Amino acid sequence: MALSEFETHRLDSMLQRFCDEQGPSPAIRDQLQWGFRIDPGKQTVELFEIRPYFRDASRKITSKFAKAAYVKTAWKIYWMRGTGNWTKYDPCPTTKTIEDFLRIVKQDAFHCFFG
Repeated sequence: MALSEFETHRLDSMLQRFCDEQGPSPAIRDQLQWGFRIDPGKQTVELFEIRPYFRDASRKITSKFAKAAYVKTAWKIYWMRGTGNWTKYDPCPTTKTIEDFLRIVKQDAFHCFFG
């Protein structure tokens, strides 16, 4: 079952607030910022960095760093390995709410999301 339109809108505003508050300071947002992607059909949320490509500043590149996938009654948490593969976040592989997911990403106790 896909995320409802109401839930997608709620996630959108929550993730935007998270990226604005926890991401890079406004002074450097032309060089680095955070973004997010919601896929209602797959019931996933991804967080990523956006920065200019080093050879051509007019091009932007994204680097994913966190993902949550809603499965049955919980959000499964993943982090992006250097190999480009999503890996289950073993210290806390699932959480009940998206707010808990964002708290775990913010704390990054095991330095998986931000190195």
